[in-house]
Amino acid sequence: MFALSKSATVDQLQLDTLLEGKPFRLTLTEAAHRALAQRATPLIAEMEFYFSCLIRLQVLFYEQDEAATATPITPHLAVHFRPVMSRRCDLHAVEGKSPLDDFPLVKRAPYVPHWLHLDYKKGAWVGEFGYQSTHK
Repeated sequence: MFALSKSATVDQLQLDTLLEGKPFRLTLTEAAHRALAQRATPLIAEMEFYFSCLIRLQVLFYEQDEAATATPITPHLAVHFRPVMSRRCDLHAVEGKSPLDDFPLVKRAPYVPHWLHLDYKKGAWVGEFGYQSTHK
């Protein structure tokens, strides 16, 4: 059900699945795959699409899914897409320190990411996501 296949790129595993009804590709480095396999509970990877006077894409990681909105991708990983907006345009608060509200998208489908790439470096999770059909 959650079979990962070795990709054509070196040291990466990939899983093609659905996220919010759209095709979605997860790629994991070998380090990320090993770190996930050691977890007792699923890691929550939140893909945050930040709308303001600029657009920012970032992946945030959580130990628990407080809102119970994440989609299980593997037994050790769940993914959540969250469009947000700042309450005011403040370029000095780009790092997320500005208060955020959920962005009320009427049609979410065009904004749901196509891919998520995860790595585990020096004891920390690193991720990126995007909207092209294949990851780099």
